[in-house]
Amino acid sequence: MENVLIIGSGPAGYTAALYTARANLAPLMLEGEPSKDILPGGQLMTTTEVENYPGYSDGVTGPKMMEDFKHQAERFGTRFLYETVTKIDFDARPFKVYSETQSWETKSIIVATGATAKYLGLPSEEKYMNRGVSACATCDGALPRFRNKPVVVVGGGDTAMEEALFLTNFSSRVHVIHRRDAFRASKIMADRALANPKIAPEWNSTVDEVLGDDKTGVTGVRIRNIQTDKLTDIACTGYFAAIGHKPNSDLFKGVLDMDETGYLITKPGSTYTKIEGLFAAGDVQDKIYRQAVTAAGSGCMAAIDCTRWLEAQHA
Repeated sequence: MENVLIIGSGPAGYTAALYTARANLAPLMLEGEPSKDILPGGQLMTTTEVENYPGYSDGVTGPKMMEDFKHQAERFGTRFLYETVTKIDFDARPFKVYSETQSWETKSIIVATGATAKYLGLPSEEKYMNRGVSACATCDGALPRFRNKPVVVVGGGDTAMEEALFLTNFSSRVHVIHRRDAFRASKIMADRALANPKIAPEWNSTVDEVLGDDKTGVTGVRIRNIQTDKLTDIACTGYFAAIGHKPNSDLFKGVLDMDETGYLITKPGSTYTKIEGLFAAGDVQDKIYRQAVTAAGSGCMAAIDCTRWLEAQHA
């Protein structure tokens, strides 16, 4: 019988593990499997450089930071398994949690399954991942390779506008590639982007290929005008996909409250879900900030909520 079982890892999961371990709850974390969608360590495992996390004054790679998080949680007694949860029996008390090979019983669950950035699916996107290809301008936009250089943003919604406007603080030019002749973002965001002299919209266009080489990484993109079929190469050092994220919440469809995109909805000011004893933290329930530091903070909240809830059961 487990006191608390944590599904997923990353900053939210590891922080929840640290706090529940220090509360002598001996948490068990199911990190996911390297070959599955929910990867051990989360999205930061594909981030080469993190410069905005407090305490790492000289910056750190994403994998190294997650290694440090895991080691700290392990130090206080967290146990880890590379298992992917395939089913949860929510009606049973204690909860019953299943993977393809094992099952567990637990008094409480913290969901920290994260989210997955959406890309167009081009082989060249994957080839230059973290070598100029990113899905988070707020995370990577200030890196040296983008400073005073042209970059491209793919998308036309509010997220794309926010990313483009943020990048104008660092980049010399921001090309926004959109398949229609008007942004689908809110009018105020679209107007703000179009009024910025550094932002250049590339209307009615899609990305054919991300250009680059093994030494430099991204050197440009090739776009196709969907009306004329004309190909155009744009020189740039950065390619930012801003077409959304998919929360890893399929396991909870029809059970937990979620918004139209699939982000889990928690009770205001807490990490409580609609099911007693089940808590959610990190990018699986945060569609606004999506930062390592905010994920870690919500992991702390989930651990404290969970610890207090367990204590109340025995009061």
